[in-house]
Amino acid sequence: MNATIEKFGWPTSLVKEFEHWVVLARPAQPTLGSLVLAAKSDVTAFGALPESAHAELKQASATIEKALGKLVGYEKLNYLMLMMVDPHVHFHVIPRYEGAREWSGMNFTDNGWPKTPDLGQAVALDDAQLKELAAWLAIGFD
Repeated sequence: MNATIEKFGWPTSLVKEFEHWVVLARPAQPTLGSLVLAAKSDVTAFGALPESAHAELKQASATIEKALGKLVGYEKLNYLMLMMVDPHVHFHVIPRYEGAREWSGMNFTDNGWPKTPDLGQAVALDDAQLKELAAWLAIGFD
């Protein structure tokens, strides 16, 4: 796995693995169910991914949308490809909703709703919480 994937807590944060992509629970959760969809490739430009990775992106995004719909009940889903600090191709997948969601005794409020997500206002998870969240999310991906 590339350094970007490792920075986002792999393998502890692993929710689902595809041939070309991994879905990770984001260690800092601006909203409940926030993910990182990261290409396994070492490329740093979206257009440099192989055609098969682009094709598989359809399957990965559809799987994410179905799972988070069941688990979180989002109203909108934002895919942010920022790549300013972490160079390898990845998206931050942020479920958007009005109000709050509760999980494992913690509240997750979408502080940016209905505008851009407020990534600075995130619930920071420790390793045990991240592992528990990843396992909970993985159930929705079956």
